[in-house]
Amino acid sequence: MAVRKLKPVTPGQRFKVVNTFSQITTAEPEKSLLAPRKKSGGRNNTGKMTMRHIGGGHKQRYRMIDFKREKFGIPATVKTIEYDPNRTARIALLVYADGEKRYIVAPNGLEVGQTVVSGKEATPDVGNTMYLSDIPMGTIVHNIELRPGQGAVMARSAGSFAQLVARENKYATLKMPSGETRMILTTCLATIGVVSNSDNALEISGKAGRSRWKGRRPRTRPVAMNPVDHPMGGGEGRASGGHPRSRNGVPAKGYKTRYKKKSSNRYIVERRKK
Repeated sequence: MAVRKLKPVTPGQRFKVVNTFSQITTAEPEKSLLAPRKKSGGRNNTGKMTMRHIGGGHKQRYRMIDFKREKFGIPATVKTIEYDPNRTARIALLVYADGEKRYIVAPNGLEVGQTVVSGKEATPDVGNTMYLSDIPMGTIVHNIELRPGQGAVMARSAGSFAQLVARENKYATLKMPSGETRMILTTCLATIGVVSNSDNALEISGKAGRSRWKGRRPRTRPVAMNPVDHPMGGGEGRASGGHPRSRNGVPAKGYKTRYKKKSSNRYIVERRKK
């Protein structure tokens, strides 16, 4: 995969850097795996705005992704690699030997026609899903479960991966994308490889309108507000705004908000770097 820089024919294209979409093999999604996706515009059930900067955007349909991969021992063939508007990664359509179709998050290197499998019979090849107890040490993985049978919740976005660094008793130690090192039960599943579309971070939208297509409305800088609206607002002229903090007064940039007595603290070997 790669990105391409557009010629500055229009002002919106002057700084625009977009994906080549070279990995995608079809523009038509599988109809049986689509679901409607309603937009709230940031409003709750009474119509009150509870989240700012949300509204508009292109109409989208949700692609139902198989994060559990519980069809153990049944081989599946990759039929297509597709674009998903709901996530940064690409998705792959699998057709199982029994005829069932499912979407998965596509890893880098997964090709159309390739066969993938999950469970105890799986080998440590790209796209295969295995238990952490069976994965060789040092392997790069993604789509990791936090609890057995829960379904993948970690390392799912474009270019994400974790590394299996140790295994002791019933726990495996993984180095997470954030830099945190934590223990996870070896009975949890993980998929081999790196999540696709690694160049997503290199994209530049080029214009404000592209954010509006994604359903993001303009955000006002806190230092431009009045004191009644934000702790960083007010002052004569262009004041700096004081110490960076949220609208509710919680300090930003290094202030730890994690609960000191959280039960999962014992599973964290090393906290993420600042």
